Order: sequence, then C-alpha cells, then structure tokens
Amino acid sequence: MRFSAEQQQFAAAVAAFCDKRCGTLAQRDAVTDGGRLSNSPQLLAELARLGWLGVSFPQAYGGAGAGFVDECLFLEEAFRGLAPITGYATGLTAAQTYLRWGTEEQKRTIVASLCGGGLEAIALSEPGAGSDLGGVRLKAVRDGDAFVLDGQKTWTSAAHVATHILLLARTDSAGTKHQGLTLFMMPADVAGLEIRPIETMEAHTVNDLYLTGVRLPADSVVGQVGNGWKQLMRGLNVERLIIAAMSLGAARRSLDDLLAYVRQREQFGRTIGSFQAVRHRIADLATEIAYCKAFVYDVADRIDAGEEDAIDREGAMAKLKCTEVAKHTALEAMQLMGGYGYAREYGMEGQVRRALAPPIYGGANEIQREIIGKSLGL
Repeated sequence: MRFSAEQQQFAAAVAAFCDKRCGTLAQRDAVTDGGRLSNSPQLLAELARLGWLGVSFPQAYGGAGAGFVDECLFLEEAFRGLAPITGYATGLTAAQTYLRWGTEEQKRTIVASLCGGGLEAIALSEPGAGSDLGGVRLKAVRDGDAFVLDGQKTWTSAAHVATHILLLARTDSAGTKHQGLTLFMMPADVAGLEIRPIETMEAHTVNDLYLTGVRLPADSVVGQVGNGWKQLMRGLNVERLIIAAMSLGAARRSLDDLLAYVRQREQFGRTIGSFQAVRHRIADLATEIAYCKAFVYDVADRIDAGEEDAIDREGAMAKLKCTEVAKHTALEAMQLMGGYGYAREYGMEGQVRRALAPPIYGGANEIQREIIGKSLGL
C-alpha cells in the first residue's frame, strides 16, 4: 500500500529516535541493566512524551485515534531499531480485549497506562493448557460481591513489570471445556499473587504466576462471566498482526546488519557480498521481507476498514509468515557472518535468540497452519 506523507514522516521519526537512543549495543545495555531486562522504563517514558504509544487507541480514551497501519509502522520501526519495549506489544494486545469488551472505567485505565509508558500483561497459559486454552483449570469461585481465585499460570509475559494482568479463569466446570471461562482485570500487586521469573534464552520476559486466595471484586470481570472463550477468539487477528509487525521489523534489522557486514568484510581479496553464493541468499531474504511488508500492511488496512472478523486466514498467514521469515533471516545472517555472527559484540546472536520465541507464542505456528488449512476446506 502507499503511505501518506504524514505516515512516512512518522515512521522516519521512530527510526531516527531508535538510532539515536538505542542504536548501539552499549546504549541498549545502559538502559537494560546490561541486557538483563527486556523493557526500559526510561525509553518507554520518552516514547510516551512523544505521544507515540497507543497511536491506534481511540481519542475518546486518550489515544491518538490513528489506525493499525500507523500502529504497525511504529512497531516495525521500533523493533527494527531494537528498542527494548517488548512489554508494550503485550499490553497493546491486552488492550484490544479491554477496548472491545471492557467497561468504560477499564478502557480508560488500561489506555491511560499504556499511553503513559506503563505496561500490561496477559495470563492465559497454564502448565496443562497452552495451545488448548479450553484446558484452563485455574478456578475463580464467586463469594458474595467478589471472586476468589486459586491456581497457576505460566509463560506470562511482562507480569513482573505490569500494572494489571488480563487473566483467564474457570468460573464454571459444567458444559463443554470452552464454556465457563471468564476474563478478569487483576492488579499485578494484588494480595495472594506470587510472580516468579522463568529463565530463558532472552532477557527476563516471562513468568510463572501462583494465585492463592486472590480476591477480586465482581467489577474486575472483563465482558461477561462465562463468555471468556468467545471474547478471546474475537479480535485475535489484531494480536497476530501485532506479532507480525514486530517480526517484520526484526527481520529488517537482521538483513540491515548482514548487509553492512558483507559489504565491508573481505576474504580472498574481495568483499564476501560479491560472491554469488552469498549474494543470492541475501536476495532471497530481501524478497521474503518485501512480501511480508506488503502483506502486513494489507491486513492492517483491512482491519482499519472494519474487516477484522472476516480475515482469520489472513491474520494467521501474517503471523505465520513474518515470524518464520524473521527467524530464518536471523539464522541465515548468523551463518553468513561466520564467527562474528556468534559474537555478542555484533548483535546477531541476540537477533537469533529473540527470533526463536515468536513462532511459539501468540498461538504457535502449528495452530496458525491449522487455521489456514481449515479455511481451505481441509
């Protein structure tokens, strides 16, 4: 699609900000405790002051009132620029549920948090329920004007830095496994909640949650009691688009860094980028990324046009393709950069680590393939 002059200027401004504030490894280490944190409160605060966070949120709730094309431009450039703001994308995903199903107070609270540089989390998965969320067992029992929650959640991104956690619990065990599920808006500092970090290949991002007698008022329910499954299933195309745009930016960064390397690295008396074997592999990567970009913004444009609930296949395709291309690009770049691709100084090893999780979270790519296959009548 063709971007307006204002959209092009916005994307360029985000890119320039990232180049200036987190363009080098030393700069990123300085705002992430040497790479141990996946989110920088300092950079989030700066982005909030610029008015770039929540660009797609309605003006009625304090957002900029732009569409998802603009949001994707921000995500693409921010993740191309390696900005340590992964929790923002998680909160942006959670906000879609609040904006569609939440009360006016919930909407204003969440949007104000995200636009102001705060973070929000989502707790869906459990030790026995990942891709099959119908297997959720964490209980929420009605007790007068409140619900009492007991159980465990896992793989909860940003819970340790979030203000609230959008949590899926079982309020009724009768009926099918997809019935009796309810969404709650839970303060991250509520009594009875323990948050434990899960060590992974990346900086601290995900957590286990242990709820023991957590008491939430009835107005913490998001949407309708027992309707959590249907609420989650609607709006997933936006979540998939968010991940796709992030991965598009990551793929572009891997390609940019690879190009910079092969243009200056010499072997056998010539730059390695001049060898056909290298040049052709990079040509394939550039082509894949170009097609991803076109597809991401086509999906974003259709969501802005009100077609969100009619493009399940396209949303799944965007998430599937962009995450796989980002992973492939980072791995190819590491290989073509040789030992330097493995060294932290050059940054590609970090790109590889960050590219491995997106094909798993937000609905594993095996699930996306199922969605696409079924849409084809298979």
